Amino acid sequence: MFHGGGGFHGPHHGPGGGHFDSDEVLGKVYDSRVIGKLPKYLAPVKGWIGIGASGMLVRTLATLAAPYLVGRATDSIVGGELGQMAIIVIFYMLASLLTWGGQYLESVYLAYAGQSIIYRMRTQMFDHLQRLSLSFFDSHQVGKLMSRVQNDVSQIQELVTQGILTLLTSVLTLLGIAIIMITMDPRLAGITLTVIPVMIIMTVIWQKYARQAFIRVRTAIATVNSQLQEDMSGVRVIQSLSREGENMEQFDQVNRAHLDANVTAVKFEALMMPMVNFFTGVSFAIVIIYGGYQVLDGVMSVGVLMAFLLYVQRFFEPVLELSMQYTELQRAMASGARIFELLEVEPDIQDRPDAIELPQVNGEIVFKDMSFAYEEGKNVLHDINLTVKPGETVAIVGQTGSGKSSLVSLTARFYEVAEGSVTVDGHDVRSVTIQSLRKQIGIVPQDPILFSGTIEENIKFGRLDATHEQVVEVTKTVGADHFISRLDKGYETPVGQRGVNLSAGQRQLICLARAILADPRILILDEATSNIDTSTERIMQRALRKLTKGRTCLTIAHRLSTVTKSDRIIVLEHGRIVEEGSHNELLAKGGLYQKMYETLSAPGMVA
Repeated sequence: MFHGGGGFHGPHHGPGGGHFDSDEVLGKVYDSRVIGKLPKYLAPVKGWIGIGASGMLVRTLATLAAPYLVGRATDSIVGGELGQMAIIVIFYMLASLLTWGGQYLESVYLAYAGQSIIYRMRTQMFDHLQRLSLSFFDSHQVGKLMSRVQNDVSQIQELVTQGILTLLTSVLTLLGIAIIMITMDPRLAGITLTVIPVMIIMTVIWQKYARQAFIRVRTAIATVNSQLQEDMSGVRVIQSLSREGENMEQFDQVNRAHLDANVTAVKFEALMMPMVNFFTGVSFAIVIIYGGYQVLDGVMSVGVLMAFLLYVQRFFEPVLELSMQYTELQRAMASGARIFELLEVEPDIQDRPDAIELPQVNGEIVFKDMSFAYEEGKNVLHDINLTVKPGETVAIVGQTGSGKSSLVSLTARFYEVAEGSVTVDGHDVRSVTIQSLRKQIGIVPQDPILFSGTIEENIKFGRLDATHEQVVEVTKTVGADHFISRLDKGYETPVGQRGVNLSAGQRQLICLARAILADPRILILDEATSNIDTSTERIMQRALRKLTKGRTCLTIAHRLSTVTKSDRIIVLEHGRIVEEGSHNELLAKGGLYQKMYETLSAPGMVA
């Protein structure tokens, strides 16, 4: 059977899945590799972080001072020292203002820093992903890569601007309260803090089980998103086969699993707060009983007892924050590890240090003793020797898997040859810069890809400086102006998602116009007519006869009309050239091409 190739897609091999493919992993609480890479992102915003950290310090110190001032005010009231009480109230109001001011600086400037870090990191990742080789995308799901850019970057921002400072604030608050309590009454402080070891043990046990519950929630929401994306993408197929009921049942299963996971996680979260409240109550009881006797014996003042009670109440707040922050730190470290691992992936295809700019070419392409493999030792092309003359139109045909798309993709150096060479006008494609090579090659893929924006913006995608008149001229040449001009907004018509508001043939003509407007010397048609109707194909073929004059054209052929008009036809089988010649010459040979021709010419077969 005579089928088309895969449209510039190699098999799903290449770089391994990698740690960053897992959304369910929680990392270490402290990962030196991640922490070591953060300074370069923090350096541009260190001023903002410094102001935010200063605000945090001021807020923490002012908060620590408040119970002490309340205690002193209480003693002033009991002692009838109203003047001293007034002074203490003024200091308390000042502490409240400092708390408010510190909180404001912390919130605003850390938000500035966090958003700046997100901006720089996402920009870097986007730029890096655009430069990675096609082999990388052949072996990695786009959805998971998007998760790296969106979710993991947000986790890193939380780590840098909230997680670490929250950790420091909690530790500083705990130490501050403990020191103040010991300074006020060492014995009462020692008795009060005896509950801490028990609480630490309980928290460790809680973390062990809560961690698994939080992982389950993360896994469940990833499954829900995946199911939702798949169903929305395939909604036409679902409706055409009346599969709504069955798909609803499948979605209900994963959605219910997400519900159950969240309920379990909420139960664990609900355990933590009562546990903290219980230990707070125990400490309160200790302070009231022991401190009450101390007050009655005249050893301790009422103000000290009041301050102790307030400090005990505030002591367990950072304990709760630390226990909740533990899982967030693990998640952030895992996200950081995945991000930096992705950023360390080197493109398979890179400019050599001595690469030169490819000058304007005539379009001669030579494959010399060339072999190619997606995986080492598993060649899909073997000993290819082929010369395409400038201005020549060469069709490449063969059964599925014969290596057609692989052959033409090597011309643009989307992949690297395993043996031999590919040259353009005598220049090895590996010896010139990638950008200068690809600027002289126009590609019309089998699946016409359009981007968000207007029709004109899509046509100008590869040549932003083109005028409207040039756009109209090229669309008239390819036969697209007749339908574009009939649209309500003409060339300013917005293109829907992937161009769904246009027919397959209209999308293909726009893609052809886009490729031609860039004025390439070499034109590659990767089954460009396989998904369009016969009338659109005739329009496109007439246009191609004009457009290929003076250009070298490589065509992965699917329809006989494309094959028969070519100057030469190359027949591939199992990655080798088995036949070569014009349409009539190959028919006269009675070989593989004739069999394919007869198969497609049989009654009921679509040419």
